[in-house]
Amino acid sequence: MVVTQENVSVNGGRRLSSQEIADILRERIRGGDLKAGDRLPTQAELAEEFGVERGTVRQALRALQEDGLLSNVSKGSPPRIAEPAPTRGEPQPTMVALGPRLTAAFAAPRVRVDVVCHTSETLMLALSEPLRLIHEGRIRPESIDFRVLMPSRDIPLAFPVLVERAEDDPVHQRWLQMRNAQARVLQHNLHAVRSTQNIDVRIAFRALPFTAPMKLYLLNGEEALLGYYLLTRREEEYESRTLEMYDALGSQSLLFSFAAKRPGGPAGSPAGSPVGSRDAAFVAESQKWFDALWETITTSMTLS
Repeated sequence: MVVTQENVSVNGGRRLSSQEIADILRERIRGGDLKAGDRLPTQAELAEEFGVERGTVRQALRALQEDGLLSNVSKGSPPRIAEPAPTRGEPQPTMVALGPRLTAAFAAPRVRVDVVCHTSETLMLALSEPLRLIHEGRIRPESIDFRVLMPSRDIPLAFPVLVERAEDDPVHQRWLQMRNAQARVLQHNLHAVRSTQNIDVRIAFRALPFTAPMKLYLLNGEEALLGYYLLTRREEEYESRTLEMYDALGSQSLLFSFAAKRPGGPAGSPAGSPVGSRDAAFVAESQKWFDALWETITTSMTLS
């Protein structure tokens, strides 16, 4: 190794590189010395501990952030150890998979979530954990941008529908009330983050001219979660009537995860992996599909 002024410490020993510092901190995290939610020492304290310049420390912290081990980097205060991101493996029910994936997505500086759904009930519930972490100060994205596509109120829905079709359609009215009420709660919860935490938050809804047979969640342009609505025949009491309908079990749908970027690696990694390349292509095409719908045949949606 060529010894230069840059890699000689003030006490005459070899200075650690940013990668070596990142490796030391990574072992402290994996060994449990630093736990999820803990704050790291300041950059000045780390620079003094390792005998390096602050720029070297910043490079090490950025490497750990790219690995998903740190959150809140470059916010003016020491970063925190990130909550461990759930592994992507077998498909899981929506209510199991969506919350942890959203929480992981909210660790990014700029959060962007695009959704195609029938109602926003599952999304509303899954957001409770990342919003709680924001209110507790454990994560703090710079901005949050939500776009949500749901069926228009003016179209005949494929589901839910009465088993025996009739002129009077209380099932459609019931669905519309649920769609609007849940969307208003989702909107309120996100706006509360804007007003109390001073985070740039935007949420917009548009109406689809068809009933989507599946739900889709696009997280930061890096992950797509896809689940199919499973139809069933069931009964429900509504305004003193028993409604027999075909309806979807959205919360029980399995979500399949496709990642454009593997944790700690470049997009589509590992290099040369056909699975990684296929995942990246799926995420990219899903994003194109969503953007095209948003910009063309969808219409403004009012929550009334």
